[in-house]
Amino acid sequence: MFQFASGVITMGFLVASLFFVRFWRQTSDGLFLAFGVAFCLLALNQAILGLTNLPVEERSWIYLLRLAAFLVIIVAVLQKNSRSRIAKR
Repeated sequence: MFQFASGVITMGFLVASLFFVRFWRQTSDGLFLAFGVAFCLLALNQAILGLTNLPVEERSWIYLLRLAAFLVIIVAVLQKNSRSRIAKR
């Protein structure tokens, strides 16, 4: 049952990633691309968790994928905010 739920979550992350990449192609806004990459990393993280039997996820190297996804989002938001501050001046 865990593998099925993990597959559903992985598919959800991939669908979200595809939506953000589509929005990026329409608008050329880097924030959408960053979210697409982040959701793709989260999908990879979930897929690996579903295919392996790790007892404690937080103590494995796979957790770094999730950390990388959130760092991509944080950096993209900070860049977007710094650009908007510069444009307001």
